[in-house]
This record gives sequence, C-alpha cells and structure tokens, in this order.
Amino acid sequence: MQLDLLKRINNMIAVYTLTSELHDEKAVSAVTQEFLESIGVVYDLKGNDYSDYGTADLSLIYVRTGGTEGLFRRLLPELQTRSRRPFYLLTSGKSNSLAASMEILSYLRQRDIPGEIIHGKASYIAQRIQILSLIERACRRLQGARLGIIGEPSDWLISSDADKKAVMECLGIELVDIPMQTLLDAIGKQSEGTVQALTGNASIQQAIPGALRIYEALKEVVGTNRLQGFTLRCFDLLTAVKNTGCMALAKLNAEGYVAGCEGDVPTMLSMMVVRSLLGLSGFQANPSSINPETGEMVFAHCTIPFDMVEGYELDTHFESGIGVGIRGYMKEGAVTVFKLSGDLSRYFVAEGTLVRNQANPDLCRTQLVIELSDKSQTDYFMRNPIGNHHVIMPGYQRDLIVGLLGSLGL
Repeated sequence: MQLDLLKRINNMIAVYTLTSELHDEKAVSAVTQEFLESIGVVYDLKGNDYSDYGTADLSLIYVRTGGTEGLFRRLLPELQTRSRRPFYLLTSGKSNSLAASMEILSYLRQRDIPGEIIHGKASYIAQRIQILSLIERACRRLQGARLGIIGEPSDWLISSDADKKAVMECLGIELVDIPMQTLLDAIGKQSEGTVQALTGNASIQQAIPGALRIYEALKEVVGTNRLQGFTLRCFDLLTAVKNTGCMALAKLNAEGYVAGCEGDVPTMLSMMVVRSLLGLSGFQANPSSINPETGEMVFAHCTIPFDMVEGYELDTHFESGIGVGIRGYMKEGAVTVFKLSGDLSRYFVAEGTLVRNQANPDLCRTQLVIELSDKSQTDYFMRNPIGNHHVIMPGYQRDLIVGLLGSLGL
C-alpha cells in the first residue's frame, strides 16, 4: 500500500454516534473526545443527528456504548434511504460497545447488508479509516461517470466486450457509444498551426501538428458529450487522417481524463477504477514477453500518460511507422498490474517492480520490464488472461484495489 498516498488524504469524514440512554452523557462525551483525538484523523462529529448521513466521503457510526442495538434497528430503514454503502461501525470497546457492534453487524449480515467493525489500536483504526475514505470517495466518483466508446472496439479485440447493464448497476458508469465519424468531423474543423521543433526527426516533426489536431478534436468530443474518459478505435486514424492518437492520449490522461486505446472497454474501465481510487493515470499496455521462471515481463505500447514518466522521446507509431508515438521512461520501483473484465465477473491484480525501461526497435515504443513479486502469477497470463491489455500504475496498490472492488461486490 502507498503510505505516502494515505498521508495526503484530506477527505471529509463524518462521525455519527449511538449511545444508550442509560449512560451518563457527560462521561461518555469525555471518553468520545479522548478516543477520537487518539486516532489522529480529521473528522466532523455529527452526534445523533443522522439527517445528512451518507453525504461525506466516509460516514462512520461510532457505537459508544452497549444497549444500542435496538436504537440501530429503528434507525436502519432511514439510513438505508440515505445511503446504499456498507455500514462502518467504529468502537473503542469501552462500555460494552464492541459487544453491541457485533450484535449489530450480525443483524446486518442476516439481511445481506454489508458492514464492518473498526476496532483495535489507534494506529490501526487511523489507517483503516484512511483506506475506507479512499474507497468510499472512489465509489462516489464512479457513480454517474460517463465514458465514451469512440468507434467500436478494434476488430482483434474479440474478447474485450463489456456488459453495459452490469457496468451501470455495479459501478454506476454509463457507457456512451460515439460514432468514429463524430471525431473525424471534429478533426476536420481544427486548424493546423505551426509548432516549435520538438524533435530532430523531420517526418515526426511534420506529423506533430496533425497529432495536436486529434488532441483538440478529442477534447471537443469529451466536452460535448460530458465525458470523464473514453476509449478510441485509434487505428482507424492511420487511414482516415494518416496520423495517430498516441500524443493526444498521453496529454489527455495527464490532464485527468481516462483516455484508452483501440476501443478496449474493459481496459478503460480498469483505468477509471485506478483514476477514481488513486487519482493516478494508468498505462495501458500489452505483455510482449514473459519469463515464468523469474516472473519478469515486458509490457509495451506506443503511448503512455505524460504524468507517469520522468522523460520521453517522440517516435513513429510502431506498427505503421507513421504519425507520432511516445517512448516514455517511467521511474523504476514499485508498480501494480491490474485488469477488470468487461462483465465484472473477475479481475487480476499483482504487485511487482519496474526494474528497467528499454527501447528495442521491434516493439511498441514505451517498454517496461517488470518483475512480478510472485512469479507464479505469470501463470494467469498464459492460462486464464483477461484479454491482452493490462493497466500499470506506480506503487503497491493491491490492497486498495481489492478493497474497492470488494466493497462493490466484485
């Protein structure tokens, strides 16, 4: 897990209380203040006023005493109308609060309502609250998102369909079909200005203005359709406008959009999960070689988000030899590999180390050599892969991804 990421969290955490009428409020309030301050997270204490329950990034129910089970049962119908997320029961363990929390959670489980007791040392509670606030904020970001499919998935992506109904019901994401002609029309309206020299290669420099027209056109399509991201049937651009979308996707991802290649919808969804949870871009790439004995793999593609690299070079697109491709150099160190299936029935996530960048001429331009922490996970790629593209992100993020997907019932 990325501890530096947790330290940067500034989410709104609301704490609601459950207290038995048999306990002295003054004494309980003193214990409450001491307990919450010991955790060391910023919170908004709501007390027993649940009128805005579910509106914060994370809503906690602090079970302060025993004898609160019946009170929670009476509150439950109202709380369920305000939020469909799991119930998080915070408890110090004092005044029989842990026992009450267990009875409440058992009641929820009997009704197939998800929940969790948050209890332990202050340091554990603080970290768990921070993780849950990231997960809950990500769920809110996913709800109502619109992602475009510009053109259909590329013809070779024969296993990369998506179940639009499941995506809407589970993730809250609307998938919007946008004809390729819409983008081509937008490209045709863009003016092609002069661009300062970005490379010494004359053919690549000549292609840059056209690549930037594609970028401006994609921004227009995104704005018109109110999209948070898209995946593009980019190979059609090779014949239609004699250029590539590689530079446009590198720029748009760095600007905070999800911008995927080849009309690959499951990979776009995977990138959206990463963006919503971590606020990070993801690198869409396909494995080019695997060493099962060492766990070393090469992932490659002709574009990478500009905010993921320490530096980059411009080249042509690998397969066609035209347009503008990106050879990016990502910082070596911890990484996570992730893929969610289009029907949301399964996912793959593995941690590893980026051991080096390479620039072989016979591969897509950006090439990352990654050594998986568990070399046995290479078996997944050769026996039961979820398509060919996977998403690479910096840091060890497995626990956060698994936590988010688990909270969504995946």
